[in-house]
Amino acid sequence: MSSAVNVPFPPGRPLPAAHVEPARILLADDQTAVLESLRLLLKPEGYQIETASSPAAVLAALGAREFDAALIDLNYARDTTSGAEGLDLLARILALDARLPVVVMTAWGSVDLAVEAIRRGARDFIQKPWENQRLLSILRTQVELGRAMRRQQRLEAENQLLRAAGRPTLIAESRAMRAVLDIVARVGPSDANVLISGEHGTGKELVARTLHALSPRSSKAWVAVNTGGLAEGVFESELFGHVKGAFTDAKSDRVGRFELAEGGTLFLDEVGNVPLSQQAKLLRVLQSGELERVGSSRTYRVDVRVISATNVNLSQAVAAGQFRQDLLFRLNTVEVRLPPLRERREDIPVLAGHFLAQFAPRYKKPVHGFAPAAMQALLAHSWPGNIRELEHAVERAVLMATGETISTADLGLLPAADAGTERLEDMTLDEVERVLVQKTMARFGGNVSQAAKALGLSRSGLYRRLERHKL
Repeated sequence: MSSAVNVPFPPGRPLPAAHVEPARILLADDQTAVLESLRLLLKPEGYQIETASSPAAVLAALGAREFDAALIDLNYARDTTSGAEGLDLLARILALDARLPVVVMTAWGSVDLAVEAIRRGARDFIQKPWENQRLLSILRTQVELGRAMRRQQRLEAENQLLRAAGRPTLIAESRAMRAVLDIVARVGPSDANVLISGEHGTGKELVARTLHALSPRSSKAWVAVNTGGLAEGVFESELFGHVKGAFTDAKSDRVGRFELAEGGTLFLDEVGNVPLSQQAKLLRVLQSGELERVGSSRTYRVDVRVISATNVNLSQAVAAGQFRQDLLFRLNTVEVRLPPLRERREDIPVLAGHFLAQFAPRYKKPVHGFAPAAMQALLAHSWPGNIRELEHAVERAVLMATGETISTADLGLLPAADAGTERLEDMTLDEVERVLVQKTMARFGGNVSQAAKALGLSRSGLYRRLERHKL
Protein backbone atom coordinates (compact mmCIF):
# COMPACT_ATOMS: atom_id res chain seq x y z
CA MET A 1 0.00 0.00 0.00
CA SER A 2 1.37 3.39 -0.88
CA SER A 3 1.52 6.21 1.60
CA ALA A 4 -0.71 9.27 1.41
CA VAL A 5 0.47 12.00 -0.91
CA ASN A 6 -0.75 15.52 -1.49
CA VAL A 7 -0.84 16.16 -5.22
CA PRO A 8 -1.79 19.69 -6.28
CA PHE A 9 -1.41 18.63 -9.92
CA PRO A 10 1.06 16.73 -12.10
CA PRO A 11 4.51 18.38 -12.07
CA GLY A 12 5.32 20.78 -14.88
CA ARG A 13 8.69 19.17 -15.67
CA PRO A 14 9.22 18.22 -19.33
CA LEU A 15 8.69 14.55 -20.04
CA PRO A 16 11.51 12.34 -21.31
CA ALA A 17 11.82 12.65 -25.07
CA ALA A 18 10.39 9.17 -25.64
CA HIS A 19 7.14 10.19 -23.97
CA VAL A 20 6.63 13.68 -25.43
CA GLU A 21 3.30 13.80 -27.25
CA PRO A 22 3.35 14.93 -30.89
CA ALA A 23 2.57 18.62 -31.26
CA ARG A 24 -1.02 19.34 -32.36
CA ILE A 25 -1.32 22.07 -35.00
CA LEU A 26 -4.54 23.82 -36.03
CA LEU A 27 -4.57 24.93 -39.69
CA ALA A 28 -7.20 27.45 -40.82
CA ASP A 29 -7.84 28.52 -44.41
CA ASP A 30 -10.92 28.74 -46.64
CA GLN A 31 -9.13 27.02 -49.55
CA THR A 32 -9.11 23.22 -49.47
CA ALA A 33 -5.98 23.06 -51.65
CA VAL A 34 -4.02 25.22 -49.20
CA LEU A 35 -5.05 23.07 -46.25
CA GLU A 36 -4.10 19.89 -48.09
CA SER A 37 -0.70 21.30 -49.08
CA LEU A 38 0.03 22.27 -45.49
CA ARG A 39 -1.13 18.90 -44.20
CA LEU A 40 1.17 17.06 -46.66
CA LEU A 41 4.08 19.28 -45.57
CA LEU A 42 3.56 18.97 -41.82
CA LYS A 43 2.41 15.36 -41.45
CA PRO A 44 5.85 13.82 -42.17
CA GLU A 45 7.32 16.10 -39.48
CA GLY A 46 5.32 14.21 -36.85
CA TYR A 47 2.68 16.86 -36.19
CA GLN A 48 -0.94 16.00 -35.43
CA ILE A 49 -3.00 18.10 -37.83
CA GLU A 50 -6.51 19.47 -37.54
CA THR A 51 -8.02 21.75 -40.16
CA ALA A 52 -10.73 24.41 -40.18
CA SER A 53 -12.15 26.40 -43.07
CA SER A 54 -13.90 29.22 -41.19
CA PRO A 55 -13.46 31.33 -38.04
CA ALA A 56 -16.40 29.52 -36.42
CA ALA A 57 -14.75 26.15 -37.03
CA VAL A 58 -11.49 27.45 -35.54
CA LEU A 59 -13.20 28.55 -32.34
CA ALA A 60 -15.11 25.26 -32.10
CA ALA A 61 -11.86 23.29 -32.41
CA LEU A 62 -10.13 25.41 -29.75
CA GLY A 63 -13.08 24.92 -27.43
CA ALA A 64 -12.86 21.15 -27.82
CA ARG A 65 -9.14 20.51 -27.30
CA GLU A 66 -5.75 22.11 -26.71
CA PHE A 67 -3.30 22.90 -29.50
CA ASP A 68 0.42 23.63 -29.50
CA ALA A 69 0.16 26.22 -32.29
CA ALA A 70 -2.30 27.65 -34.81
CA LEU A 71 -1.53 28.68 -38.39
CA ILE A 72 -4.40 30.86 -39.63
CA ASP A 73 -5.26 32.75 -42.80
CA LEU A 74 -6.27 36.40 -42.50
CA ASN A 75 -9.02 36.30 -45.16
CA TYR A 76 -11.97 33.90 -45.39
CA ALA A 77 -14.79 35.56 -47.34
CA ARG A 78 -14.42 35.39 -51.13
CA ASP A 79 -12.76 38.42 -52.78
CA THR A 80 -11.88 39.88 -49.38
CA THR A 81 -8.32 41.13 -48.84
CA SER A 82 -8.64 43.46 -45.86
CA GLY A 83 -7.64 40.87 -43.27
CA ALA A 84 -10.34 42.13 -40.89
CA GLU A 85 -11.81 38.66 -40.45
CA GLY A 86 -8.44 37.23 -39.54
CA LEU A 87 -7.58 40.01 -37.10
CA ASP A 88 -10.94 39.56 -35.39
CA LEU A 89 -10.34 35.79 -35.24
CA LEU A 90 -6.87 36.39 -33.80
CA ALA A 91 -8.35 38.48 -30.98
CA ARG A 92 -10.95 35.81 -30.21
CA ILE A 93 -8.33 33.04 -30.20
CA LEU A 94 -6.11 34.91 -27.76
CA ALA A 95 -9.11 35.66 -25.55
CA LEU A 96 -9.65 31.89 -25.29
CA ASP A 97 -5.96 31.03 -24.77
CA ALA A 98 -3.45 33.85 -24.52
CA ARG A 99 -0.58 31.34 -24.43
CA LEU A 100 -1.36 29.73 -27.79
CA PRO A 101 1.24 30.63 -30.45
CA VAL A 102 -0.61 31.96 -33.51
CA VAL A 103 1.16 32.35 -36.86
CA VAL A 104 -0.79 34.26 -39.53
CA MET A 105 -0.76 33.80 -43.30
CA THR A 106 -1.49 36.39 -45.98
CA ALA A 107 -1.59 35.80 -49.71
CA TRP A 108 -1.33 39.44 -50.66
CA GLY A 109 2.18 40.33 -49.57
CA SER A 110 0.84 42.98 -47.25
CA VAL A 111 3.61 43.60 -44.78
CA ASP A 112 1.52 46.26 -43.04
CA LEU A 113 -1.24 43.72 -42.37
CA ALA A 114 1.25 41.19 -41.02
CA VAL A 115 2.80 43.82 -38.75
CA GLU A 116 -0.67 44.75 -37.45
CA ALA A 117 -1.37 41.07 -36.70
CA ILE A 118 1.88 40.79 -34.74
CA ARG A 119 1.05 44.00 -32.88
CA ARG A 120 -2.23 42.35 -31.86
CA GLY A 121 -0.57 39.22 -30.52
CA ALA A 122 0.43 36.96 -33.42
CA ARG A 123 3.86 35.38 -32.91
CA ASP A 124 4.99 35.44 -36.56
CA PHE A 125 3.69 35.55 -40.14
CA ILE A 126 3.99 33.61 -43.41
CA GLN A 127 3.42 34.98 -46.91
CA LYS A 128 1.81 32.85 -49.60
CA PRO A 129 3.30 31.16 -51.49
CA TRP A 130 5.46 30.08 -48.56
CA GLU A 131 8.95 28.68 -48.36
CA ASN A 132 8.66 25.22 -46.85
CA GLN A 133 11.79 25.41 -44.70
CA ARG A 134 10.91 28.83 -43.32
CA LEU A 135 7.40 27.69 -42.43
CA LEU A 136 8.70 24.53 -40.72
CA SER A 137 11.32 26.53 -38.82
CA ILE A 138 8.76 29.08 -37.58
CA LEU A 139 6.32 26.39 -36.44
CA ARG A 140 9.05 24.37 -34.71
CA THR A 141 10.24 27.45 -32.83
CA GLN A 142 6.74 28.51 -31.78
CA VAL A 143 5.76 25.02 -30.61
CA GLU A 144 8.89 24.82 -28.44
CA LEU A 145 8.35 28.33 -27.03
CA GLY A 146 4.67 27.66 -26.39
CA ARG A 147 5.37 24.41 -24.55
CA ALA A 148 8.08 26.08 -22.49
CA MET A 149 5.68 28.86 -21.49
CA ARG A 150 3.00 26.33 -20.47
CA ARG A 151 5.52 24.38 -18.38
CA GLN A 152 6.68 27.57 -16.70
CA GLN A 153 3.13 28.66 -15.94
CA ARG A 154 2.36 25.28 -14.40
CA LEU A 155 5.48 25.45 -12.26
CA GLU A 156 4.54 28.93 -11.09
CA ALA A 157 1.01 27.71 -10.31
CA GLU A 158 2.42 24.76 -8.37
CA ASN A 159 4.74 27.03 -6.38
CA GLN A 160 1.86 29.39 -5.66
CA LEU A 161 -0.26 26.54 -4.39
CA LEU A 162 2.57 25.21 -2.23
CA ARG A 163 3.03 28.66 -0.71
CA ALA A 164 -0.66 29.32 -0.11
CA ALA A 165 -1.60 29.33 3.56
CA GLY A 166 -4.48 27.01 4.33
CA ARG A 167 -4.49 25.74 0.76
CA PRO A 168 -6.87 22.90 -0.12
CA THR A 169 -5.40 19.41 -0.33
CA LEU A 170 -6.21 17.20 -3.29
CA ILE A 171 -5.26 13.59 -2.73
CA ALA A 172 -4.95 11.38 -5.78
CA GLU A 173 -2.95 8.47 -7.13
CA SER A 174 -5.45 7.03 -9.62
CA ARG A 175 -5.23 7.54 -13.36
CA ALA A 176 -8.77 8.95 -13.41
CA MET A 177 -7.85 11.71 -10.95
CA ARG A 178 -4.52 12.48 -12.60
CA ALA A 179 -6.46 13.54 -15.68
CA VAL A 180 -8.61 15.82 -13.50
CA LEU A 181 -5.57 17.35 -11.83
CA ASP A 182 -3.98 18.03 -15.19
CA ILE A 183 -7.04 20.05 -16.25
CA VAL A 184 -7.00 21.90 -12.93
CA ALA A 185 -3.35 22.78 -13.48
CA ARG A 186 -4.07 24.10 -16.97
CA VAL A 187 -7.12 26.24 -16.21
CA GLY A 188 -6.45 27.21 -12.59
CA PRO A 189 -4.17 30.18 -13.42
CA SER A 190 -6.69 31.54 -15.95
CA ASP A 191 -9.85 33.59 -15.56
CA ALA A 192 -11.99 31.05 -17.42
CA ASN A 193 -15.36 30.05 -16.00
CA VAL A 194 -15.30 26.40 -14.94
CA LEU A 195 -18.16 23.92 -14.49
CA ILE A 196 -17.40 21.04 -12.12
CA SER A 197 -19.69 18.04 -12.53
CA GLY A 198 -19.93 14.86 -10.52
CA GLU A 199 -22.00 12.92 -8.04
CA HIS A 200 -22.70 14.11 -4.51
CA GLY A 201 -19.66 13.79 -2.27
CA THR A 202 -16.99 13.64 -4.98
CA GLY A 203 -15.20 16.81 -3.80
CA LYS A 204 -16.50 19.47 -6.19
CA GLU A 205 -16.06 22.36 -3.74
CA LEU A 206 -12.52 21.22 -2.93
CA VAL A 207 -11.62 21.34 -6.62
CA ALA A 208 -13.26 24.77 -6.90
CA ARG A 209 -11.19 26.07 -3.98
CA THR A 210 -8.06 24.68 -5.61
CA LEU A 211 -8.86 26.50 -8.85
CA HIS A 212 -9.26 29.71 -6.84
CA ALA A 213 -5.98 29.10 -4.98
CA LEU A 214 -4.14 28.67 -8.29
CA SER A 215 -5.56 31.81 -9.86
CA PRO A 216 -4.27 35.39 -9.75
CA ARG A 217 -7.42 36.08 -7.69
CA SER A 218 -6.29 33.86 -4.80
CA SER A 219 -5.63 36.85 -2.52
CA LYS A 220 -9.12 38.21 -3.19
CA ALA A 221 -12.54 37.06 -2.00
CA TRP A 222 -13.84 33.50 -2.20
CA VAL A 223 -17.66 33.53 -1.96
CA ALA A 224 -19.74 30.34 -2.09
CA VAL A 225 -23.50 30.08 -2.44
CA ASN A 226 -25.81 27.08 -2.80
CA THR A 227 -27.90 28.41 -5.67
CA GLY A 228 -30.05 25.31 -5.76
CA GLY A 229 -31.13 25.94 -2.18
CA LEU A 230 -32.33 29.51 -2.80
CA ALA A 231 -36.07 30.02 -2.98
CA GLU A 232 -37.26 31.91 -6.08
CA GLY A 233 -38.32 34.86 -3.94
CA VAL A 234 -34.84 35.48 -2.54
CA PHE A 235 -32.69 34.39 -5.51
CA GLU A 236 -32.13 37.89 -6.93
CA SER A 237 -31.65 39.45 -3.51
CA GLU A 238 -29.01 36.88 -2.48
CA LEU A 239 -27.01 37.08 -5.69
CA PHE A 240 -27.47 40.71 -6.75
CA GLY A 241 -28.41 42.47 -3.49
CA HIS A 242 -31.29 44.84 -2.78
CA VAL A 243 -31.96 48.38 -1.59
CA LYS A 244 -33.95 49.46 1.44
CA GLY A 245 -37.68 49.25 0.81
CA ALA A 246 -37.40 47.00 -2.24
CA PHE A 247 -39.79 44.56 -0.55
CA THR A 248 -41.46 44.11 2.83
CA ASP A 249 -38.49 42.74 4.76
CA ALA A 250 -35.86 44.96 3.09
CA LYS A 251 -35.03 47.07 6.15
CA SER A 252 -31.68 48.23 4.77
CA ASP A 253 -29.47 48.03 1.69
CA ARG A 254 -27.82 44.66 1.15
CA VAL A 255 -24.83 43.75 -1.01
CA GLY A 256 -25.29 40.55 -3.08
CA ARG A 257 -22.89 37.68 -3.53
CA PHE A 258 -21.61 38.94 -6.88
CA GLU A 259 -20.50 42.24 -5.34
CA LEU A 260 -19.04 40.47 -2.30
CA ALA A 261 -16.86 38.42 -4.67
CA GLU A 262 -15.56 41.52 -6.51
CA GLY A 263 -12.08 40.80 -7.87
CA GLY A 264 -12.26 37.22 -6.61
CA THR A 265 -14.15 34.01 -7.25
CA LEU A 266 -17.86 33.24 -6.90
CA PHE A 267 -18.70 29.54 -6.43
CA LEU A 268 -22.23 28.64 -7.53
CA ASP A 269 -22.98 25.23 -6.04
CA GLU A 270 -25.86 23.08 -7.31
CA VAL A 271 -26.25 25.40 -10.28
CA GLY A 272 -28.25 22.75 -12.13
CA ASN A 273 -31.13 23.35 -9.72
CA VAL A 274 -31.51 27.08 -10.45
CA PRO A 275 -35.16 27.65 -11.47
CA LEU A 276 -35.63 28.24 -15.18
CA SER A 277 -37.30 31.58 -14.42
CA GLN A 278 -34.12 32.83 -12.73
CA GLN A 279 -31.61 31.55 -15.27
CA ALA A 280 -32.04 34.52 -17.63
CA LYS A 281 -31.09 36.92 -14.81
CA LEU A 282 -27.98 34.93 -14.02
CA LEU A 283 -27.08 34.77 -17.72
CA ARG A 284 -27.32 38.56 -18.10
CA VAL A 285 -24.74 39.16 -15.37
CA LEU A 286 -22.39 36.54 -16.81
CA GLN A 287 -22.68 38.08 -20.29
CA SER A 288 -22.39 41.75 -19.41
CA GLY A 289 -20.67 41.83 -16.02
CA GLU A 290 -23.40 44.24 -14.93
CA LEU A 291 -26.22 43.96 -12.39
CA GLU A 292 -28.82 46.00 -10.59
CA ARG A 293 -29.78 45.47 -6.99
CA VAL A 294 -33.44 44.58 -6.46
CA GLY A 295 -35.44 47.82 -6.23
CA SER A 296 -32.71 49.95 -7.81
CA SER A 297 -32.08 51.17 -11.36
CA ARG A 298 -28.41 51.86 -10.72
CA THR A 299 -26.08 49.56 -12.67
CA TYR A 300 -23.03 48.04 -10.96
CA ARG A 301 -20.13 46.47 -12.82
CA VAL A 302 -18.55 43.39 -11.26
CA ASP A 303 -15.29 41.62 -12.00
CA VAL A 304 -15.82 38.06 -10.84
CA ARG A 305 -14.61 34.63 -11.91
CA VAL A 306 -17.47 32.14 -11.75
CA ILE A 307 -16.90 28.50 -10.85
CA SER A 308 -20.02 26.38 -10.69
CA ALA A 309 -20.81 22.81 -9.68
CA THR A 310 -23.62 20.38 -10.32
CA ASN A 311 -24.54 16.73 -9.96
CA VAL A 312 -27.14 17.16 -12.73
CA ASN A 313 -26.42 16.22 -16.35
CA LEU A 314 -26.91 19.70 -17.78
CA SER A 315 -26.85 18.55 -21.40
CA GLN A 316 -29.85 16.33 -20.66
CA ALA A 317 -31.48 19.20 -18.75
CA VAL A 318 -31.02 21.44 -21.81
CA ALA A 319 -32.59 18.79 -24.05
CA ALA A 320 -35.52 18.52 -21.62
CA GLY A 321 -36.04 22.29 -21.63
CA GLN A 322 -35.09 22.61 -17.97
CA PHE A 323 -31.82 24.52 -18.42
CA ARG A 324 -30.86 27.28 -20.85
CA GLN A 325 -28.26 26.26 -23.40
CA ASP A 326 -26.79 29.78 -23.58
CA LEU A 327 -26.31 29.77 -19.80
CA LEU A 328 -24.58 26.39 -19.99
CA PHE A 329 -22.18 27.81 -22.61
CA ARG A 330 -21.34 30.72 -20.29
CA LEU A 331 -20.74 28.44 -17.30
CA ASN A 332 -18.63 25.74 -18.89
CA THR A 333 -15.81 27.39 -20.78
CA VAL A 334 -14.05 24.35 -19.32
CA GLU A 335 -15.78 21.38 -17.69
CA VAL A 336 -14.12 19.26 -15.01
CA ARG A 337 -15.81 15.90 -14.45
CA LEU A 338 -15.01 14.31 -11.11
CA PRO A 339 -15.13 10.50 -11.15
CA PRO A 340 -17.06 8.74 -8.38
CA LEU A 341 -14.98 6.93 -5.77
CA ARG A 342 -15.85 3.53 -7.28
CA GLU A 343 -13.95 4.61 -10.42
CA ARG A 344 -10.83 5.61 -8.48
CA ARG A 345 -10.40 2.80 -5.95
CA GLU A 346 -6.61 3.21 -5.98
CA ASP A 347 -7.18 6.39 -3.97
CA ILE A 348 -9.17 4.72 -1.18
CA PRO A 349 -6.13 3.72 0.95
CA VAL A 350 -4.54 7.18 0.79
CA LEU A 351 -7.86 8.96 1.39
CA ALA A 352 -8.64 6.69 4.36
CA GLY A 353 -5.16 7.32 5.76
CA HIS A 354 -5.63 11.06 5.32
CA PHE A 355 -8.92 11.05 7.23
CA LEU A 356 -7.47 8.80 9.93
CA ALA A 357 -4.63 11.30 10.45
CA GLN A 358 -7.27 14.04 10.88
CA PHE A 359 -9.68 12.30 13.25
CA ALA A 360 -7.34 10.34 15.53
CA PRO A 361 -5.79 13.51 17.07
CA ARG A 362 -9.15 15.28 17.13
CA TYR A 363 -10.74 12.54 19.25
CA LYS A 364 -7.49 11.77 21.12
CA LYS A 365 -7.52 8.13 20.03
CA PRO A 366 -4.23 6.18 19.63
CA VAL A 367 -5.29 4.69 16.29
CA HIS A 368 -2.50 4.27 13.76
CA GLY A 369 -3.83 2.20 10.87
CA PHE A 370 -6.32 -0.27 9.42
CA ALA A 371 -6.44 -4.03 9.88
CA PRO A 372 -5.99 -5.85 6.53
CA ALA A 373 -9.61 -7.05 6.58
CA ALA A 374 -10.81 -3.50 7.28
CA MET A 375 -8.86 -2.14 4.33
CA GLN A 376 -10.28 -4.86 2.10
CA ALA A 377 -13.77 -3.91 3.29
CA LEU A 378 -13.06 -0.30 2.32
CA LEU A 379 -11.85 -1.39 -1.11
CA ALA A 380 -14.86 -3.66 -1.65
CA HIS A 381 -17.53 -1.16 -0.62
CA SER A 382 -19.49 0.54 -3.42
CA TRP A 383 -19.39 4.04 -1.84
CA PRO A 384 -22.65 5.52 -3.13
CA GLY A 385 -21.88 8.60 -1.01
CA ASN A 386 -18.35 8.83 -2.44
CA ILE A 387 -15.56 10.62 -0.52
CA ARG A 388 -18.00 12.20 1.94
CA GLU A 389 -19.25 8.74 2.91
CA LEU A 390 -15.67 7.46 3.27
CA GLU A 391 -14.81 10.40 5.52
CA HIS A 392 -17.80 9.70 7.77
CA ALA A 393 -16.97 5.97 7.86
CA VAL A 394 -13.40 6.66 9.01
CA GLU A 395 -14.59 9.21 11.58
CA ARG A 396 -17.05 6.66 13.00
CA ALA A 397 -14.35 3.98 13.02
CA VAL A 398 -11.96 6.20 15.00
CA LEU A 399 -14.68 6.83 17.58
CA MET A 400 -15.56 3.13 17.84
CA ALA A 401 -12.03 1.72 17.79
CA THR A 402 -10.80 0.06 20.98
CA GLY A 403 -7.29 -0.79 19.78
CA GLU A 404 -4.50 0.76 17.77
CA THR A 405 -5.90 -0.39 14.43
CA ILE A 406 -9.35 -0.03 12.92
CA SER A 407 -11.25 -3.29 12.46
CA THR A 408 -13.98 -4.16 9.97
CA ALA A 409 -16.59 -3.94 12.74
CA ASP A 410 -15.42 -0.40 13.63
CA LEU A 411 -16.26 0.77 10.10
CA GLY A 412 -19.89 -0.31 10.33
CA LEU A 413 -20.19 -0.76 6.57
CA LEU A 414 -23.00 -2.73 4.98
CA PRO A 415 -21.81 -5.74 2.95
CA ALA A 416 -20.83 -4.68 -0.55
CA ALA A 417 -23.73 -6.55 -2.16
CA ASP A 418 -26.26 -4.71 0.01
CA ALA A 419 -24.62 -1.31 -0.31
CA GLY A 420 -24.27 -1.41 -4.09
CA THR A 421 -26.81 0.24 -6.32
CA GLU A 422 -26.32 -2.11 -9.30
CA ARG A 423 -28.06 -5.47 -9.59
CA LEU A 424 -26.02 -8.49 -10.62
CA GLU A 425 -28.01 -8.88 -13.84
CA ASP A 426 -27.22 -5.28 -14.79
CA MET A 427 -23.45 -5.82 -14.55
CA THR A 428 -21.02 -6.89 -17.25
CA LEU A 429 -19.11 -10.14 -16.81
CA ASP A 430 -16.00 -8.11 -15.98
CA GLU A 431 -17.82 -6.15 -13.26
CA VAL A 432 -19.23 -9.36 -11.74
CA GLU A 433 -15.73 -10.84 -11.59
CA ARG A 434 -14.40 -7.71 -9.92
CA VAL A 435 -17.13 -7.77 -7.24
CA LEU A 436 -16.58 -11.49 -6.60
CA VAL A 437 -12.82 -11.04 -6.23
CA GLN A 438 -13.33 -8.05 -3.90
CA LYS A 439 -15.81 -9.91 -1.68
CA THR A 440 -13.64 -13.00 -1.48
CA MET A 441 -10.51 -11.02 -0.61
CA ALA A 442 -12.45 -9.17 2.09
CA ARG A 443 -13.84 -12.47 3.47
CA PHE A 444 -10.34 -13.87 3.93
CA GLY A 445 -8.84 -10.65 5.26
CA GLY A 446 -6.64 -10.09 2.21
CA ASN A 447 -5.06 -13.57 2.33
CA VAL A 448 -4.36 -14.30 -1.34
CA SER A 449 -3.76 -18.04 -0.88
CA GLN A 450 -7.08 -18.63 0.89
CA ALA A 451 -9.01 -16.35 -1.49
CA ALA A 452 -7.47 -18.07 -4.54
CA LYS A 453 -8.39 -21.50 -3.18
CA ALA A 454 -12.00 -20.40 -2.53
CA LEU A 455 -12.26 -19.01 -6.06
CA GLY A 456 -10.70 -22.11 -7.64
CA LEU A 457 -7.73 -20.14 -8.94
CA SER A 458 -3.98 -20.37 -8.62
CA ARG A 459 -2.21 -17.61 -6.68
CA SER A 460 -0.78 -16.24 -9.94
CA GLY A 461 -4.23 -16.37 -11.54
CA LEU A 462 -5.71 -14.32 -8.68
CA TYR A 463 -2.82 -11.85 -8.79
CA ARG A 464 -3.45 -11.31 -12.51
CA ARG A 465 -7.09 -10.51 -11.80
CA LEU A 466 -6.17 -8.21 -8.93
CA GLU A 467 -3.86 -6.31 -11.25
CA ARG A 468 -6.36 -6.19 -14.11
CA HIS A 469 -9.11 -4.82 -11.88
CA LYS A 470 -6.63 -2.48 -10.11
CA LEU A 471 -7.48 -3.93 -6.68
